[in-house]
Amino acid sequence: MTHADTLAATAKALAHPARLRVLEALSERGTCLCGEVVQVVGLAQSTVSQHLKVLREAGLVTGTVDGPRTCYCLAPDGLDRARAAFTALFDSLSPCACGDDCSCC
Repeated sequence: MTHADTLAATAKALAHPARLRVLEALSERGTCLCGEVVQVVGLAQSTVSQHLKVLREAGLVTGTVDGPRTCYCLAPDGLDRARAAFTALFDSLSPCACGDDCSCC
């Protein structure tokens, strides 16, 4: 997978408000969330499960089985990779030299 592919997959995982709510809830909690993920996000179990799957596939969240349920927490390495990828992207972008009025176009 190329750098662009990784960045696109991460951006796609972050592109839904429910997934952002899950990440924020995990961050605010400071510990893993288990069965209460559904209550925190306020969506149906199947919907939350799908969003968690996308976040896990992007490496932003990890899940561990705890008896009959899975506990989810933020994945520090995945967050670091995402932060670095977006920082590198934005640092590499140069705005148009003509400024805000874009008179050269």
